[in-house]
Amino acid sequence: MPDPECRVGPRGLRRGAALTLVFASVLAAGAATGALPYGEKPEPPVHARSVAATADRDAVAEAAAEAVADGKSGTEAAEEVVSRSGDRWGAVYDEREYQEFEQALDGTYTGVGLAARRSADGQVSVSRVQPGSPAERAGIRAGDLLRTVDGRRVDRLPVSDVVALLRGDATAATAGSTVRLGVRRGSVTRTETLRRARLAVEAVTVRRIGAEGSGASGAVLIEVGSFTKGSGAAVRDAVRRAPAGAGVLLDLRGNPGGLVTEAVTAASAFLDGGLVATYDVHGEQRALYARAGGDTERPVVVLVDGGTMSAAELVTGALQDRGRAVTVGSRTFGKGSVQMPSKLAGGSVAELTVGHYRTPAGRGVDGKGITPDLAVSSRAQERAETVLSGLGGGS
Repeated sequence: MPDPECRVGPRGLRRGAALTLVFASVLAAGAATGALPYGEKPEPPVHARSVAATADRDAVAEAAAEAVADGKSGTEAAEEVVSRSGDRWGAVYDEREYQEFEQALDGTYTGVGLAARRSADGQVSVSRVQPGSPAERAGIRAGDLLRTVDGRRVDRLPVSDVVALLRGDATAATAGSTVRLGVRRGSVTRTETLRRARLAVEAVTVRRIGAEGSGASGAVLIEVGSFTKGSGAAVRDAVRRAPAGAGVLLDLRGNPGGLVTEAVTAASAFLDGGLVATYDVHGEQRALYARAGGDTERPVVVLVDGGTMSAAELVTGALQDRGRAVTVGSRTFGKGSVQMPSKLAGGSVAELTVGHYRTPAGRGVDGKGITPDLAVSSRAQERAETVLSGLGGGS
């Protein structure tokens, strides 16, 4: 059996679990739309019984087959069975959604090219605009407030719901479809109609912080928005290119997960082999190991928050347990279950929980999250840079 891969999905908790054997990301619509849930608080821990509950694969398949034979929706029939099962992360996707997720993990997505976060006063603000995207061409900038999406107020909606509106339903979420955004800058609110486009994912960004022009080594900030294909190698290359003596601030805030193989590659950039995580599939224990030859000397601080999920929690747990990094921020989301997909009648795909993963020290993550070494509620990056400087990594 291959190593698990975390997949992304657009419609909230149940719909956001994964495709292929996964440590799925529940709000990974962010990877598909560019709107990630920065600053969201994790849900409270889930009772062990509900976490362990799983849907019966044969029952789901049978329900879908019967519905298709009767001329009904196999997807809806399967969803009903999964919903009743108590499988918290079980999900059913139609054929088109599956294809969209595959494309997102290949590094492309359909969207407008903006990232959003919840501001301190509860409003939804634009945190990043992708260069060359429909959002940039419309003049939307970081710091603008999103007031409405297609006429619906979003200031009090969960970020995951805003993501779903930006992406559109199964009919709207195509290149060329339009979405109307109410955007406020200062005291002026305007409406912009954007046409969704096929865009490349900017999963990893790298920049120098602190000490620039001072002759000191400074530090390198590596922001990983999601673990899509190639992101692990991008982290590895950024670490290798960092100046001698420069510390690394690895920012995983709002990272909804992605491919576990990419997460292991990213963790390997800071480890010289050894355990990254263990996981079970129907009770059979398996393990994920880092590649040899990573940088084990450079100081590392990992930034996390309630939007750090799934494969991103895998990286966090590995570096924390292995004593390779100091973690700073707030408790991570707590998505550590493994789903396995199966194709159903009519072309839909069901994902049912088959196990859970644990950190190298044996800690379970699902429903618990990871508590950072230094818990901070505000000015997290500033505090993280101070910690990195104290470790000798410059800032």
